[in-house]
Amino acid sequence: MARQDESIAKLNKEKKQQEEINRKLTEELQAEENKVAHVGKVRSKLEQTLDEIESNFEREKHVRQDIEKAKRKLEGELKAAQENINELNHIRHDLEGNLKKKESELMATTSRLEDESTLVARLQRQVKEEQIHVKDVEDELENERQNRAKSERAKSELQRELEELSERLDEAGGATSAQLEVNKKREAEMARLRRDLEEGNMQRDLQLSALKKKHNDAVAELSEQLEQMNKSRAKLEKEKQTLQKEMQELQSTVDADGKGKGNLDRLNKQLQLQLNEIEAKCADQNRQLQDFVSQKARLSTEVSDLGKQLEDAEQSVANLTRLKAQMASHLDSTKIALDEETRERQNYASQCRTLEYEVEQLKEQLESEVEARNEVNRQLSKANSEIQQWRVKFETEGMSKAEELEESKRKLVQKLNESHESLEAANARIAQMEKNRLRSLGDLDDAQNEAERANAYAQQMEKKQKQMDKVIDEWRKKVADLENDLSVSQREARSFSTDVIRLKSAGDEQQEMIEALRRENKTLAQEIKDFADQLGEDGRSFHETQKMARRLENEKEELQTALDEAEAALEAEESKVIRSQIEVTQIRQQIEKRIHEKEEEFENTRRNHHRALESMQASLESETKGKNELLRVKKKLESDINDLEIALDHANRANSDCQKNLKKHQEQIRELQMVVEDEQRTRNDMREQYMSAEKRNTILQSEKEELATALEQAERAKKQMDIQVNDIHEQLNELTTEHANATATRRRLESEAAVLKSDLDEALSELHASDDRGKKAAADAARLAEELRAEQEHAAHSDRLRKAAESTVKELQSRLDEAGAAMLKGGQKTVAKLEARAKQLEQELEAEQRRAQESNKNSARLDRRIKELHFQADEDKKNRDSLQELIDQLQQKVKVFKKQAEDADEIANLNLQKYKSLQQQLDDALERADFAESALSKMRSQSRSASVARSPSRQLLSVSLI
Repeated sequence: MARQDESIAKLNKEKKQQEEINRKLTEELQAEENKVAHVGKVRSKLEQTLDEIESNFEREKHVRQDIEKAKRKLEGELKAAQENINELNHIRHDLEGNLKKKESELMATTSRLEDESTLVARLQRQVKEEQIHVKDVEDELENERQNRAKSERAKSELQRELEELSERLDEAGGATSAQLEVNKKREAEMARLRRDLEEGNMQRDLQLSALKKKHNDAVAELSEQLEQMNKSRAKLEKEKQTLQKEMQELQSTVDADGKGKGNLDRLNKQLQLQLNEIEAKCADQNRQLQDFVSQKARLSTEVSDLGKQLEDAEQSVANLTRLKAQMASHLDSTKIALDEETRERQNYASQCRTLEYEVEQLKEQLESEVEARNEVNRQLSKANSEIQQWRVKFETEGMSKAEELEESKRKLVQKLNESHESLEAANARIAQMEKNRLRSLGDLDDAQNEAERANAYAQQMEKKQKQMDKVIDEWRKKVADLENDLSVSQREARSFSTDVIRLKSAGDEQQEMIEALRRENKTLAQEIKDFADQLGEDGRSFHETQKMARRLENEKEELQTALDEAEAALEAEESKVIRSQIEVTQIRQQIEKRIHEKEEEFENTRRNHHRALESMQASLESETKGKNELLRVKKKLESDINDLEIALDHANRANSDCQKNLKKHQEQIRELQMVVEDEQRTRNDMREQYMSAEKRNTILQSEKEELATALEQAERAKKQMDIQVNDIHEQLNELTTEHANATATRRRLESEAAVLKSDLDEALSELHASDDRGKKAAADAARLAEELRAEQEHAAHSDRLRKAAESTVKELQSRLDEAGAAMLKGGQKTVAKLEARAKQLEQELEAEQRRAQESNKNSARLDRRIKELHFQADEDKKNRDSLQELIDQLQQKVKVFKKQAEDADEIANLNLQKYKSLQQQLDDALERADFAESALSKMRSQSRSASVARSPSRQLLSVSLI
């Protein structure tokens, strides 16, 4: 009983402690509810700041879209500038191709001039050779004349000799009829020789006249060719001078194009650098925007986490209230169960004592029964041993004492039955005692189990109480962390708002810079367009483009300086951001230190609060603290109301900013409409240029067709010339074979002429010998005539000798005449014929060679012309391709302008949608402000009702404690 009283006193103490803990829990729950209300206000404020950040983010997004739009526009303008530069490069390549073409033509003309000069020199050489040949022919003619004169002189000498012979014969007076016949024959032969000589002279004169005629014809042809060559040479010199002038002009244009290309390359590089810098800035702004987006996402996640934590805290407060109610009900039920358990424990204790006494008695009975059972077992074993002895004795001794054994057996069986009955009765009593003992042990175990369950339940309740204390401490820490995070997030939100405002101002400045750059790019695009038009009209305005390029370079330098200043401003902003981040980290460290100090102070106040809860004074002080806390909460609520009013003012200012942005967007839409109108005008200009390009294309097509027909005609002429060249080659081959045959015949005739000459020399030597012999014969005839006069007796002998001499003279004379005639007729004719044939063949060979050279030149000229036509066709194809590319580029530009106009319309629609969304957000913000005011009024009424409800409960608690 003393133990039960101690346990009851302990339970009462625990009950009082539990009531105090419950009271603390109610107070802490009230404080937690107040904190939760404060967290709700802070949450609404954070939502409002999040809305502001979202609106700022939308503005930044719009600014980024404008920047991207400007970037796309700059890229399009840069592409247009690059296309214009490519067109200029294409024009420059065309000029270089024309220059190369002119140079090739100049080279061709120079080569043609050189060929003509070489041909003239060769013709001059041929004329000189012909003149030398004519001189040789004239020398030969003179030689022939001299030979004719010599032959006439020889004839006259022969006539004179014949006359002398006739005079001598007349003087001798002894000429006979035979001598007269001989003389007649000689005269006939002389007449025949004269006729032959006259015929030979006539033939020679005819040959000389033919040669002179051929020579005069050749000289006339050569003079005509020389005149034509001189005319062509003068013409080529004129063409050379014109080509040199054109070459100088093209060189000047190429130099100007090279300078323009260098300027345009520099301009392109500068624009490329500017584009790279703008892309870098856009990338930086994109990174900043991504940072803002990540910060916004992080803040949204933090806000969502805070909302979740707030919901968890509210849910935990609700769970704690439910748990508190459950604990109160469970405490009442535990009190009732404790009373019942105390009564049952007393009953169980009395029952346990009675059962213990009964168990001791049963143990004693059980021991006695066990002893009796053992005794019966001993007796039974003793009887069994006796039975065995008697059985052995009966078996040994026989059946002598069978009746005694039967009686003793019956007695033993009876005793055995009695012992079995007593043993069964003892076993039944033992089983009954065992049952009673087991039932009492089960009851004892049940009572012990119930006591252990009650102790375990009490321990569980103590553990739950400790766990609740731990949970309350954890939630208190969480609430403190949430308050700290809330304050940190508020400070970060303020810093972010300042950063957003600063970045907004920087974005406005960048927007202004971008607009200035856009205007400058428009002016540059207009200037580039004018420059392209000027280049398309005439290439002589290249100096103006150079001036324009210089001006563009100056403007580009100014843009570069502006970009450098913007980069410096961005770097300053980045350094400010870095400093602000460093300050934020320092502030975080200071806040963490303060939080740590506050946690220590909170622990100290918690200890003091536990000490103060031991007395009523502590409760009164806690009451005053609660009142002060309520006053502080009231002030905090008033400050929250002021913050809400400030936030409302901010929302109004944001609304005014949205109105301003809307006006700005409307102005931008007007500017974009103006840009679209400009683009439409440029599109019309491009369409006109396209129509002019189409006309040029048709003209070029017709020229191309004409060139194609000329090319086909040239190809047909080339084929005909190839056929003629092949025929000429065949004729040349035939002539070469004929020439070879002629040379062979000439060599054969020369060998025959040499043989004939040797024969002629022999005949001449024989003729001289015969003349000598004739002279000797004449001398002999004179001597014979004298001897005839002196000696008549030798007349017969002298007649025979004279006849023989006359016959020999006749034979020799006939031989001489035949040899001379053969020599004159055969040798001279054959030599003249062969020489004439050789000359004719040489002339034909030279004429064929000239024709072959002329055909080769004509074929080379036609080949050059064909190459020029091919080159011109390729140039026309390139020009046509360039015009097609220009047309495609113009069409692409038209498409880009259409797309830009559609993008401008889409941007206008997006701006209207954003204005509507901002208006909707403003209405939602106003609704949230109204909802926050209503929630604040509800929380005030709840706090008043809670304070009114706490005051009587505290009074009751103080009364109960007293």
